[in-house]
Parts: sequence; structure tokens; C-alpha cells
Amino acid sequence: MRTPLFFLLAASALAQTPRPGVNYDEAKVGNDPLPDLKLTTADDWTQKRRPEILKLFENHVYGKTPADIGTPKFEVTATKTDALGGLATRKFIHISLPSRPAWPGMDVMLYTPNAVKNAPCFVGLSFGGNHAVSTEADVPLSTRWMRESKEKNIVDHRATEATRGTESSRWPLEMILKRGFAVATAYYGDIEPDHADGWKEGLRAAVSKEGANTVWKAGEWGAIGAWSWGLSRIADYLQTDPQVDGSHLAVIGHSRLGKTSLWAGVQDTRFGIVISNDSGEGGAALMRRDFGETTAIITKAFPHWFTPNYADYAGKAADCPVDMHMLIALAAPRPIYIASAAEDHWADQKGEFLSGKFASPVYALFGKKGVVVDAQPAIDTPVGDFIGYHIRTGKHDVTDFDWTQYIDFATRHWAK
Repeated sequence: MRTPLFFLLAASALAQTPRPGVNYDEAKVGNDPLPDLKLTTADDWTQKRRPEILKLFENHVYGKTPADIGTPKFEVTATKTDALGGLATRKFIHISLPSRPAWPGMDVMLYTPNAVKNAPCFVGLSFGGNHAVSTEADVPLSTRWMRESKEKNIVDHRATEATRGTESSRWPLEMILKRGFAVATAYYGDIEPDHADGWKEGLRAAVSKEGANTVWKAGEWGAIGAWSWGLSRIADYLQTDPQVDGSHLAVIGHSRLGKTSLWAGVQDTRFGIVISNDSGEGGAALMRRDFGETTAIITKAFPHWFTPNYADYAGKAADCPVDMHMLIALAAPRPIYIASAAEDHWADQKGEFLSGKFASPVYALFGKKGVVVDAQPAIDTPVGDFIGYHIRTGKHDVTDFDWTQYIDFATRHWAK
């Protein structure tokens, strides 16, 4: 059944500071029908329809990850058993590709709670590097390229001592560890620097036959694909670490890294829970709504994130054979959580909710409940069963409120 958006979208959006050429009026989101999920049975979904949809996302949105990248090597470079005042053990793990020496590799920071053996683990990439996630002064300062930021004290595209702990509010390590979970993270720029030519110094050039001279073709991977690959390599390592329960891994990301966590989670089923925080356009938000950031805007500003032909749908979202409710559905029957922020209209909060709502029938095939409710819930009121959702007070960010919901969600689904 093709579902007309005209009959399903609410009448008005929350107030938003206008931006030229950007729609924040619910009356103008359009009525283009969503692509049909073509539901039959759970077996048919798993064996036929899911692979079809996954291939469509490879061909039209994120690109296909090459199959012959090489075998990763893991090297534990440091261990501290009394981290965070004795709360945790902290390890640094360097992941490299011996067969691809042009890639400098990535440095993973892992915190495991000392009070728990074989802890389940949240896995995600950071924007600022390990030293920005942790407040511990002995965490090595990243030397990789970073986006210039006076606010974050990044000078000449490099981290400074003043950048330490600047991302710690988004990674409440003590809260997570005290709830019995481990945390594994790495700087996304270790995998590929986040600018238009960053791939030339990152993973994609290192594994391409043409290297920095590569001309990316339709269906070939973009930065989101590369970053997602990195998350799976962290999962590879975690399944070897005796302090981590490798069968209980939750992938998490915010904003562009929320898009990344979704793509990593739907490709790699070892991630038993998938979490998208304010992922917006190109993530959890429906393309066809034309609300806030659009395909046209995002592919012009960040073409390197996607496979090249995703830009073909700029201003023509209805021509795309997929929409993001189908991305959410690819996680089924595993639990997935979608979060929005009340002031983050750019990410189209309602579009994020609707993706979860319209993915729920796939979960029903497996006898599982999705978001449960028909309408977007009130602010700070989490809903859902196997598809969790909330819209919280505040701006585009990750907060303690968000993390509380994610920890509760994981605890509920992974209860012994």
C-alpha cells in the first residue's frame, strides 16, 4: 500500500527561525506517496525484500562498501585499570590495515566498568577525538585534521590542549559506566577527514586502485560508508575483548554520525541495537517531506558523504526509489531508537518520527511492536517498544536525557 503523506502529516510545525529557501511550514511539505515496503511475511522480508532495499540504498544513497578492503590488525597500545577514579579500565586500541599501509588507521578508546564482567557496549564515533570525549588529562591529543572552530579551540585544523573534554557532555562516561555499560569510540576523522577532498587522505583513497585520483561513480561509497566501515571494525575488536560482551553491542551516533550509525547498524547485524540521535536529512528524516534540510541542500553542502547519484534527487525526492522509513525498517527485528530535539527543525523532527511510524509494520511481521503511537508524542515523553522515539527539550545536541533513554532502552531489551 502506498501511503499519501498528505493525510498523515500534522498541521503545523514548531516555530523556527526562517532561512532563505528553506520550508518550515507543514502545509507545504507535499503529498508525495512513500515507496511501498511490499510486506508479505517475515521470511520473505528477510530473504528477499530486505536485501532488495539494502541494495537500493547502496545504489542510490550511501554507496556499496568494497568487499576486498583487507583484514584489520588490532594493537592494544595502552591500558589503565584505575581510570575515572577507579570506576573503569581504559584501553587504547590501534586498528590498521597491514595490506593498505596508506591508511594511517584509527585509535579506539574503550572504557569498561570495573564492577561488571563482560559488559554490553555502546559503540560510536566522535566529532572531536578521544581527548575531547574524555576529561582525563592523559588521553593522547589527536594530531589529525579537524574542522576549524574558534568555539572548540581548533586552530589551523588541529586540536589544541584547550580542546580537551569539549565533547564530554555528549559522552557522559560515568553515567554510562555506572549503569553497567562499556563505551567504545574513535575520532571519525581517523577514518576519513570530513571535507570534500578528505577522502584523498583517508580510507577510501587508501583502498582504491586509483588512490587520490579516483573518480567516484554512481553506487560507490561516500564518507558515511567509510565511517560506517570503521564502526564495524571496532565491533570486530570488541568481540575479542574479554571485558566486553560482544554479543550485546549498540551503535550510536549524532547528526551526520547518526546517519552513519544507521547505515552501520542496518549493514552489520552484530549491532543488536541501533541509535540515531538528531540524524535528520540523509538519516532518519523522510526525504519526501521537504521540511528543514533537504536532499538538495545536503548534497550541495556535503556531496562527499553520499554516493554521487544521490544528488540526482535534489529537488526530486519523489523520484528516489527509497525513503528513510525503509532504512529504519532494515534494522528489523532488532531494536532501534530515533531521537529528535524540540528546537532542531533543521533535522525535521516530525519526519524522523514518521520514519519510525511507517517502519513499524515491518516489525509487526516479526510479532514485535514499533513506535506504538500514531501521533508524535509530547516533548520529553519517550514512546515505543522495538522502535523507540522521543523529542526532548532543547537544541541539536546529545544530552543526559537522551542517554538516559538509550540506557533504559538497552537495559530493557537486554535484560537477562
